[in-house]
Amino acid sequence: MNRKLVFQITIVLFFIIGCSEVQAQNKLTIVPQAKADAFPLVEKGIVPSILTDKDDAEVVTIVANALASDIGLISGVTPQVVNKSTNEEYLIIAGTIGKSQLIDELIKSGKLDVSSVKNKWESYTITTINAPIAGVKQALVVAGSDRRGTAYGLFEISKQAGVSPWVWWADVKPTPRKSLYVLPGTLVQKEPSVKYRGIFINDEDWGLNPWAAKNMDKDIKDIGPKTYAKVFELLLRLRANLIWPAMHDETKAFWYYPQNPVVADRYGIVIGSTHCDMMLRSNTFEWQKNYEKEYGHKPNEYRYDTNKAEVTKYWDDRVNAAKNYESMYTIGMRGVRDGSIVGPTTKEGKIALLDTIMTDQRKIFKKYFGADTNALQIFCPYKEVLSLYTAGLKVPDDVTLVWTDDNYGYIRQLSNPSEQKRSGSSGIYYHLSYLGGPHDYTWLSSNSPSLMAYEMTKAYQFGADKFWVVNVGDIKPAEMEIEFFLDMAWDTKKWTPENATQYARYWAEKTFGAALAPEIASIKNEYYQLAQSGKPEHMGILQFDNESKTKRLAAYANLIEKVNTVKSRVPKLLQDAFFQLMEYPVKGAALMNQKFFYAQMSLEVPATDGKLALEYSQKSKNALEQIIDLTHHYNKEIENGKWDGIITHAPRNLATYGMPKIANPEILSESLRKPQEYDKRYLNLTPIDAASTFKLVSINASDFKSKQEIPSEKIITVQGLGLDGKSISRYPFTGKSFATSDYAKAPYVEYNVNLKAGQYQLSLKTLPNKAINKERNLNLAIVVNEQTPQFIDTDNSKEDKNWSASVVRGYFEKQIPLKIEKKGAAKIRVYILDTGLALSRIDIK
Repeated sequence: MNRKLVFQITIVLFFIIGCSEVQAQNKLTIVPQAKADAFPLVEKGIVPSILTDKDDAEVVTIVANALASDIGLISGVTPQVVNKSTNEEYLIIAGTIGKSQLIDELIKSGKLDVSSVKNKWESYTITTINAPIAGVKQALVVAGSDRRGTAYGLFEISKQAGVSPWVWWADVKPTPRKSLYVLPGTLVQKEPSVKYRGIFINDEDWGLNPWAAKNMDKDIKDIGPKTYAKVFELLLRLRANLIWPAMHDETKAFWYYPQNPVVADRYGIVIGSTHCDMMLRSNTFEWQKNYEKEYGHKPNEYRYDTNKAEVTKYWDDRVNAAKNYESMYTIGMRGVRDGSIVGPTTKEGKIALLDTIMTDQRKIFKKYFGADTNALQIFCPYKEVLSLYTAGLKVPDDVTLVWTDDNYGYIRQLSNPSEQKRSGSSGIYYHLSYLGGPHDYTWLSSNSPSLMAYEMTKAYQFGADKFWVVNVGDIKPAEMEIEFFLDMAWDTKKWTPENATQYARYWAEKTFGAALAPEIASIKNEYYQLAQSGKPEHMGILQFDNESKTKRLAAYANLIEKVNTVKSRVPKLLQDAFFQLMEYPVKGAALMNQKFFYAQMSLEVPATDGKLALEYSQKSKNALEQIIDLTHHYNKEIENGKWDGIITHAPRNLATYGMPKIANPEILSESLRKPQEYDKRYLNLTPIDAASTFKLVSINASDFKSKQEIPSEKIITVQGLGLDGKSISRYPFTGKSFATSDYAKAPYVEYNVNLKAGQYQLSLKTLPNKAINKERNLNLAIVVNEQTPQFIDTDNSKEDKNWSASVVRGYFEKQIPLKIEKKGAAKIRVYILDTGLALSRIDIK
C-alpha cells in the first residue's frame, strides 16, 4: 500500500473518529455510578446548590427551583437555589448569555464556549467545567441563548435524571436514587424546528374548569394564575413556548385576572388567542358577558361595518394592556362565538371588509410598537375564512398564515410555492380534541402519533415552521399525544411517518421503565389502531357488521387483559400514573364499545331467546357502570383526590355517553334511566357504516408484489396509519404531481390476485386526506391487466355527508368497476399521481 493511500485512509479514520467523539459528547449523560471526572448530581446525601444571577430573567430562577424540587424527589435532599457562590466544591451554574454575569465571565475567561448557541433562538449548551470560579472544584453549567433556552436546559437535566415532564400533571414519580453523576462532555442544543410551539386549552367546561375551581384557584373558583402556573411549567418541561388560553363559556377571559399575563411573563410564555378571538380578546366573555362591567354600557353588535368605533377601542385597549408582554395577535375578524363575520352577505363584500379591518388593526400595532410589523401576528383561514382567503383575500406578507386541520386530524391546505416565500411563513392549528359536528370527541384522546407525524411532517415540508398549536381540550387525558406533538415541533427530523409508531415505546420507557415498555407500547398502538376505525365517542353513530363487532370485542378484551397484566408489575409509586395514562383511556374505550355492541346484540337475538337478550342487556349496563366507576376512581380516589373534577364520563351530557336502548330496560337503575341530552345538531345523523359486509378479496396496500419508484422519492409503508394499521404513500411530500395524461410516469405499486372471469367492484380505501394545496390533486390511476386506466380522485376536502362518514369511520372510499375477462392471475397496478395520499386497503367485491 503506497504512503499516499495510507495517509488518505488515516485522514478519513481521524475524521470519522473525531465526528464520533463529537456526536458522543453532544448529549447529556447521567448515570447512577461514579465515573472519573463525573459531576456528582447526587452523592451520599449531598446535592450541589444551583447558582443563578438575580438580574437574569425570572423564569431562570423559577425553573432552577423546579429542578431543585425534582432532585429532591429523586434523592430526598433538595438543593438550594442561590444568587451568590457558596463554600461548595460542586455547583450547578445556570444563566442566560448577556443576562447573567456568571455566564458572561465564564465566556470571557475562555472556560465556556457558547459560539454555537449565541444569538440563536431558544438554544442552550450544558457542560462540565473544572475550577469555574474561585473555591469551586467543578460546575455543571447551563448557558441559554435566551431566557427560554436557559429554562429548557435546566429541565433537560431533570429529564435525563429521570423526571418526567408529567411528574405533576400525571403523577409520574421518579425512581429514587442515592447517587447520580453527570458524565464529562458537552451538549449543544440548537434551534428548534418550529419557532412557536404550544397548546390551546379548549372545551374546558367539563374538566379543567371545575377541577381548577375546586382544587387550584379556590379564591376565584375559575381557571386562574395558580392553575396557569402549573400549565406553564408543563409547557417549559415539554419545550413549548406558547399558550392559547381557555376561553369557553364557563371560564372568564385570561386577561380578566391581572395576574394571569404576569404569570405567563414570569414563565416566559408567549400569550396568543384563538382563531376566532382577535387581538387577544376573548369575545364569549369579554363582549357578551363582561363588556358592560368593563365599559359602563352595553355593547352594540360585534360588527365592524356598523360599529367600527366601539370594536376598534375594544381591540386598542387590549393591545395597550398587552404591549409589554410577549404576545401574538390573531388578526382579521369572525363572529363572537366561532361563527362567520357579521356584515356583508357576499363573498366580495366580506373580503373588502376584512381588508379594511386588517389595515385598521395594523394601525393599532403601529401606534404601540412603532411599526405595524413589530407585533407578532397570525391569520388563521379556519372554517369559512379559508374560502375567503382562496377567493382573493390579501394578508400582509409578514403575517403568519396558520393553516388548520378539518378538526379530525387531516390538514385542509398548505402553502403553495408563492406562499412559501412569505416573510411571515406559515403554521398549523391542529386538534386532539374537538366539540362539533359530525360528533364531538372530547372525552378520551386517540389521534395516533402515526397520523400526527404524517400530517405534521407534510406541513413542515411545505414551510409550516413558524407556529404549531394543538387543541388539547382539558390537557388530560391527552398526555402522550401532547408530548408527541411538541416533541415533533422541537425536532421534526427525529419523528417521521416512518418511525412514529415507535414513539409509544420511547415514551413508555421514559415513563414506566424499559422492562414494561414493549408491552405498554403494544397496548398503546393497538388502542390507536382500534380508534382509527371508530373513536369511543363515535360508537353511537357507527354501524359495524357482526364480524367486525366480534373482532373488536375480542381485541378490546385482549387489551383489558394486557392492561391488567402489566398493571400488576407496575411499581407502586407509578400505579396512579399508570391508571391515568393507560388504564382509564384503554378500559374506557373498551367499555364504550361493549356498551353499544351488547345493547345492539340484545335487540337482535330472537324473541324466543329472552335469556340471551337479558345477558346482553346486563353486559351493556355493566359496561356503563364500570365507566362511571373508573371515572369516580380517577376523580376521588387516586392521589388523595388531587384530580377531583378533572374528568367526566359524559362531556356535555351527550346521548352517546348514556345508556343505549336495550332489550331489557327493566334492569336499569333509576340513575341510568334518565334520558341523556342531545345536541340538536346530532339528532338527524344517519348511522355510518364502519365496515363492509362482503368482500371477496381484501389486500392491505403494503402487500404489493412489486413497485416502481422515481428519483429522489420512495414509496413508504407507514405503520399505525389507516385501516389494518398500515398505509403506503409517496415520500417526501414535496414530490411532483403527475397529470392524468402522464400517469405512466408516476410511481406505482402492483398486486396479483386470482379471480374468476366476471364483473366486480374494486374498492380503494385511503386516509381521508385533502389535496396539499389548490395547485395539487390527490389522484390515483388504476390499470388492470393493461386495460385502459381508470382515474380516482381521493380528495376529501368537500365537507359533506361523505366527508362526515370518512372522518368518523377513518377512511375515504372510492369504487370503480373491475372486469376480469379470463380466469387466473389478475395484475392490478396502482399509480400514485400525487403526494399526501395514503392508500390503506384494496377490496374486491
